[in-house]
Amino acid sequence: MTTGALLEISVRTMIEAEEAVADLMERMFGQVPTLYTDERTLVTRVSVFLNRESSWTAARKIKLRAGLQRIRGEGLAVGPTRIRIRRLASQDWAESWKRHFHPLEIARTLLVKPTWSKRQPRRGQALVVIDPGLSFGTSQHPTTRFCLEQLVACRQLAPKASLLDIGTGSGILAIAAAKLGYGPIEAFDFDPLAVRVAGENLERNGVSGLVRLYCRDLRRLRHRPVRQFSVVSANLLDDLLIAERDRILARVRAGGYLILAGILARQFRAVESAYESAGCRLLETKTVRDWQSGTFVVAEPVVSDGGS
Repeated sequence: MTTGALLEISVRTMIEAEEAVADLMERMFGQVPTLYTDERTLVTRVSVFLNRESSWTAARKIKLRAGLQRIRGEGLAVGPTRIRIRRLASQDWAESWKRHFHPLEIARTLLVKPTWSKRQPRRGQALVVIDPGLSFGTSQHPTTRFCLEQLVACRQLAPKASLLDIGTGSGILAIAAAKLGYGPIEAFDFDPLAVRVAGENLERNGVSGLVRLYCRDLRRLRHRPVRQFSVVSANLLDDLLIAERDRILARVRAGGYLILAGILARQFRAVESAYESAGCRLLETKTVRDWQSGTFVVAEPVVSDGGS
């Protein structure tokens, strides 16, 4: 998307349905959508950018509307789900990101900034550079921000911390962990496109040799892993966190930390109960808008006898 005119296809929806809408658009258009949430209205704009106008057809419009109607039928508060079509030049697309993505400091220990920012880190501050136009995970979403904050906090609690990043997206957490001195670090995502983008971001930040990155589906992992980690992050939907609890916990060392995010606030208690019943203790939680995240201390790893 570097030359010629682009076509922006965007859907306005409520926060509760943004993940479902993003998944629908990703499957339809073959690219990870970008998300921007208005802090005042709490309405999220989910967008994809197409190279050719011929990519947007009447059939695709009907399919998109039908998909949005299915999401509404599942009981999610999708809101108006207005579809907007906008033609823009490549430079306009690039400039639009600069209005919404700004450098973020985490506890004066970590600086996350977009590629175009000239902001320099403080002395001793780790730097992560991310292109927001590539994939989900830019530090702007409250769930990603919580995970970054907890990586900093857990690093202080565990001098020799290792990390497993489940659902890595843009790779932002794995990159931050490498810059903070974690090791070893592993990260995976079920989406091949996300894995490719994460790999590009790892190279951009000079840490590709410090992170083992691979394409895996959490639901198909072995119940008895080869390695356990002192910190595991999982920024996933609540139903997946509950359904795959044992697979996730089996990868955390006894006394380790589990960072769970991507959870709607009204669903957090169900997630908390599932993990507390497996011997976890909630150490810290934070709610921002409709999202609630939490960090747990894992007393004993849970290993199921089933699965493959």
